[in-house]
Amino acid sequence: MNQFKFGLNTSTIRPAGLMDKIKIAASAGYEAIELWNDDLTEYEENGGSLTDIKSALEDHGLIVPTVIALHGWLNTTGDAHMQAIEEAKRRMNQAISIGSQRIVASPPMEQTDLELGGKNYHELLEIGRELGISPSMEFLGFVQGVNQVKDAWKIIENANHPDSTIVLDPFHIFRGGGEAEDMQEIPAEKISVFHFNDAPSSPAQNMQTDADRVYPGDGILDLGKMISILGSSGYTGVISLELFNPNYWEKDPLEVAKIGLEKMKSVVANQ
Repeated sequence: MNQFKFGLNTSTIRPAGLMDKIKIAASAGYEAIELWNDDLTEYEENGGSLTDIKSALEDHGLIVPTVIALHGWLNTTGDAHMQAIEEAKRRMNQAISIGSQRIVASPPMEQTDLELGGKNYHELLEIGRELGISPSMEFLGFVQGVNQVKDAWKIIENANHPDSTIVLDPFHIFRGGGEAEDMQEIPAEKISVFHFNDAPSSPAQNMQTDADRVYPGDGILDLGKMISILGSSGYTGVISLELFNPNYWEKDPLEVAKIGLEKMKSVVANQ
């Protein structure tokens, strides 16, 4: 099953510099790269230009499926919401500047109002449509509210907007207590990106954090089933290696990127 494009989420090699991350992704053989707004902001604050980032991405033949991420928008009202929206616009414009067509919209840590979330997600999508980018709804397995596919999908249904999409992620499905089958009802055109990772056997499921993620195939998740479901949906987009493991951060980033790509391809090839 070679229908997917392979991407590197730069959280996997976080300590490397932004330009180095781009070079590493290309050198390791990836077709796509996911960048973070915080890295882009730091680069700008240090005198760099996002035009240079876009040129580097083009020079290395890398597409950008998403930039990460928008915060504070889902559960807020009043002045706090207005501030979150202004920051969201800044981040959207950063993503547009480097050629991304989507940006990840993350949920808050606390319990959330899914009806308000749908209304606010609709607002984000309308702003994105005006600017030229589409925010994609993310669920996070370790938060109280939007921690399963069904929660993010409910927000998408409540938003009732043609541009809505979802970010899928094996670790977050597992950590939130979901199952691979939760992906089955998601149409391919509604999937913005498939983050790729695995979860170890310990610590316990409800104690795991992003730092516990391991290479695909090195953990206990049935990634084969997830890839099979993804393929059956007709999805042909990016599967992106997204790890936050500090043990990998201590290693040579190019080696980590290469190993990760090999392991991704191995999981996919076995389907």
